[in-house]
Amino acid sequence: MKQKEGFVLRQVCGENVIVGEGLGTIDFGKLISLNETAAWLWKKAGKMGDFDIESLTDALCEEYEVSKEKAYKDVQKMVNQWQELKIVE
Repeated sequence: MKQKEGFVLRQVCGENVIVGEGLGTIDFGKLISLNETAAWLWKKAGKMGDFDIESLTDALCEEYEVSKEKAYKDVQKMVNQWQELKIVE
């Protein structure tokens, strides 16, 4: 999967948020607040281009001291939220 075009991570009042920019996101109308780790995952997914839960899990384990099982559950939950919000395809 990959991030949908037009959704970008911004700093708004000290918070990490994903916002929709451009005509393709005109009916989105939301700000998605992310904690530090979720923002890191979003950036990493963007750099990867095509990504899946397994590749993001591996990257998370390399960056942070976390077990593969915990990382997988956390990444899966985050990616599922992104899919529900239709900001990845």
